Amino acid sequence: MSVSAAESISQIRASFPEQGFFAEKEWVLSPEAFALDAKTVALIRNLGPALRAFQRACNQLYFDETYPWVAKLLDQGKPQRVVELGRNPRWHENLPRVLRPDLVLTETGVTISELDSLPGGIGLTAWLNETYATLGQDVIGGASGMIEAFAAAFPSEDILISRESGDYLPEMSWLADRLGRRVLRPWEVQPYELNGAAIYRFFELFDLANVENADVMLRMAERGELSFTPPIKAFLEEKLWLALFWSPTLADYWKSALSAEHLALLQQCIPMGWVVDPVPLPPFAVWPKLDIQSWHEMKAFGGKQRQLVLKISGFSERGWGSRGVFIGHDLSQEQWGAAIDEALASFPTNPFVLQEFHRARVVTHPAWDEDKQATRAMQSRVRLCPYYFATSEEDDDPALGGVLATVCPADKKILHGMRDAMMLPCVAR
Repeated sequence: MSVSAAESISQIRASFPEQGFFAEKEWVLSPEAFALDAKTVALIRNLGPALRAFQRACNQLYFDETYPWVAKLLDQGKPQRVVELGRNPRWHENLPRVLRPDLVLTETGVTISELDSLPGGIGLTAWLNETYATLGQDVIGGASGMIEAFAAAFPSEDILISRESGDYLPEMSWLADRLGRRVLRPWEVQPYELNGAAIYRFFELFDLANVENADVMLRMAERGELSFTPPIKAFLEEKLWLALFWSPTLADYWKSALSAEHLALLQQCIPMGWVVDPVPLPPFAVWPKLDIQSWHEMKAFGGKQRQLVLKISGFSERGWGSRGVFIGHDLSQEQWGAAIDEALASFPTNPFVLQEFHRARVVTHPAWDEDKQATRAMQSRVRLCPYYFATSEEDDDPALGGVLATVCPADKKILHGMRDAMMLPCVAR
């Protein structure tokens, strides 16, 4: 027997945990999961192993003495202690065991806007999968896919969450409760209590100075008295990698480090990008594809030429969400020029990347209208967030636990969780 839209919304609301999922945040509901065509689903499934291989290649490249400038670039602006932690031989080969790319759904497929190895939304996506599955919808990953994949990747880890990441405390508490784990707050636990523990680190490394007992816990990790995952490698948490993927100097490296299949898929999905380095070029040289000799020439670009995005790379409180992002064609020429100046001035401490902007395609999805007690067709643009989980350092075929769709109003340029967006699981059409 089919369930009406109103009945579906009622069931969704009834299953919502009392504490919610994010502090003081809400979103638009829909009775229907977001449907993806078979081609997009296949692409997303193939991206998991490709991105795992890419992350492994990034880790190897950082330590490769053939390209010393790569590590130097990635270490810029970071405290020496953070750099030393990233190079600790105890976790030299360790990679994050969860990886979430942000995929913009375009007219031709998807484009990767970010790679996140410390993602929020795990608990939310797990709940969405469970909830919509009970409505009879065949969600990607299955009803328990997120929970099972997280448990397999992190079989014993408790979750340590910082004040800075506190907005995610409700969803991480829900996740921990489902797994029978603890949520630990640094200011409530004595480091000696963690001796021998495995910890899922849910705090950003740029915030270490504000994480209570961080120094003691990190020294314990260095001695092997506790373990952290994701590993303490700030260099892996940079958007710079998406620009370095297109560096002509590194073309041979990527070709040797990645299979032909993975390389082709990443070339299809990673937008062309550049590191915004203010170094003067010789008079006869230009930045590839931009055909400019100086970054300042970009200030004169017209609207069509400004189909570009400037982003702070990472290791900053502005390095996540929509903060530190400047969309060229959405700014006045004066604002665009100021953004370029900021990026150039920021290079020594917080490098920026420049990427080609790929416009999200407009789709229609039913949104629940509370006033009318009915659905309305919402013109939307969509960000897809698949969650891949690896069960070991050697695992090259991470499991796809689920896919979170952030379905935003079509007039939004930056796609992220917002009050007037829908947050939905995905199904295969």
